[in-house]
Amino acid sequence: MTETAVRIFDIMACNVYWDFDGSPLPREQHKFLVSFYPTKGVPTPELIDRIVARGPGGYQVEFTNQLFTPANTDGYIYDRTLDYYWYMVNLSTGFMPEGEYTIEVTCTDGTVLTRSRTQRQDSTEALVSAYRDNRQRMLDSFTPSGRGRLSEGTALTGLECSWSTLKELAGQDAYYIYRLAEGGSAREFDTQNLTWWDNIFMQRIRGGDVAAGLNRGGVTVPEELKPDTTYAYFVEVTDANVQSETNICIFQPHQVFTTP
Repeated sequence: MTETAVRIFDIMACNVYWDFDGSPLPREQHKFLVSFYPTKGVPTPELIDRIVARGPGGYQVEFTNQLFTPANTDGYIYDRTLDYYWYMVNLSTGFMPEGEYTIEVTCTDGTVLTRSRTQRQDSTEALVSAYRDNRQRMLDSFTPSGRGRLSEGTALTGLECSWSTLKELAGQDAYYIYRLAEGGSAREFDTQNLTWWDNIFMQRIRGGDVAAGLNRGGVTVPEELKPDTTYAYFVEVTDANVQSETNICIFQPHQVFTTP
């Protein structure tokens, strides 16, 4: 197999609780995601002809081979730190039922790849209920937050961000993923150009940390931030640190701060 051959790394088919401030989209959603190993020398989207996701009851949706943006919520994202692409589509169709979900990838050379997983519902009910009951307490716990400017003299490398977890507030285990980018709102947050993110999936696979992200209540950002720049971050709550084992993702509101 050549380095440019398309190979599926993993997939997601999971419910999403979309709690971004000011979003016109419904809170209860569903998403499909398929990630690929790097295709050295050739951008993976040039090797993809079609991606289709299928679910219970004859449900079917096709991914669009385009750049993913907050406006279209459908397309591919490039992770420059790992040199790989993944495709994602967020669907405003409410939570989807339990059952088997399959993603089928047709490559430009005619090769067809498939991967399936079984989505469960119990963790959606447990995490979303715990989050709704403790939402304001979680939002109040974020540091930094409040759209303020960090204190003069704050180091631009090693910024510490923290929050309360559902384990602390409700006794509910969950995993946490942190993403940081320049911008002052969810609309300005560029998923294609993250300053840094806490990739618990790779920590699990590469580092062998089976508990990566579990009940994590904070991170230290290793990247040097720009001075006098506004940043936004959000923390995703999930029930797993393996893509194909994830059943629910909770997207919490963005927290905004400006560096000195």
